Amino acid sequence: MKSRLFTALAAFAVILAARPAAASGYQPVTVDNYGRKVTVTSMPQRVLTFGPNCSELFVALGLGSKIAGNTLDNHSRGPLPEYAAEYAKIPELNYGSATREAVLTSGADFVFGIDWEFGGAGLDIAELEACGMNVLVEKASNFDEIYGEIRALGKIFKIEERAEKFIKEQESRIAAVASKLKGREPLRVLVYDSGSGGVFTCSGGNFESLLIERAGGRNIFADLGGKQWATVSYEEVIERAPQVIVVHDYDSPSVEQKIAEIKANSALSQLECVKNGRFVAIALESVLPGSRMAYAVERLAAGFYPEIFAGR
Repeated sequence: MKSRLFTALAAFAVILAARPAAASGYQPVTVDNYGRKVTVTSMPQRVLTFGPNCSELFVALGLGSKIAGNTLDNHSRGPLPEYAAEYAKIPELNYGSATREAVLTSGADFVFGIDWEFGGAGLDIAELEACGMNVLVEKASNFDEIYGEIRALGKIFKIEERAEKFIKEQESRIAAVASKLKGREPLRVLVYDSGSGGVFTCSGGNFESLLIERAGGRNIFADLGGKQWATVSYEEVIERAPQVIVVHDYDSPSVEQKIAEIKANSALSQLECVKNGRFVAIALESVLPGSRMAYAVERLAAGFYPEIFAGR
């Protein structure tokens, strides 16, 4: 009798446990995240986004209401106008980098964050997973990878059609720029993030180099191996003779201050592009993988070739 009762109770428990999944109709999803298998068994309800590029991508995909907290707005100059209203509703977890305490007490069940927030002095993915959070890391270095991340979000949040539509729109806009630049020799481009004892710039392994290429330029330090970011000497910059300088815009110092620093530098001031005021300012978040691939290509192209893209 006891055995039958135990069996009946066990069966009832299984039925009860299955009800939420059945009621929600959510089919578990497993996606590959740069060699990590991420399995999501129920629709995420409280999402943390680490980085304005990650936050804005969620808004662009219609997922802004899922965000329970974001970080790194200190690297933001604000969302694009079409996303501003929804972005303003996002609660801020941390203005700068995410802290372990804030994340672990957030009640989040899903994290989508830029790679520099994890490992080393950053957050431990295994610990977050042990606390019930699925973690999807944003670390794309090319278009296939960022589109792969977007498709993974489409599968997880059951918005695959919308994700594909977004990707197609990005591809179409980038192709339109390429069409206008057909046959032109790419401009030599220096990326100036900051300068102190040299120029802190990006390498060819950085996603920004691809955006520059699509915009009709060539990163003069594309041949740097290893890390995505590096400090190069002023002498190296002079030797490679950039024709235009892309200046990153984020919290401090301002773009105006950076351009003033370049003009006041005894070495960089010798460059023809500096003498001719050939600077293109762009928000740092715009050259990170996320929602702004087409926007960044269009903006850079307009700065590189104003005679072609006048008024953009």
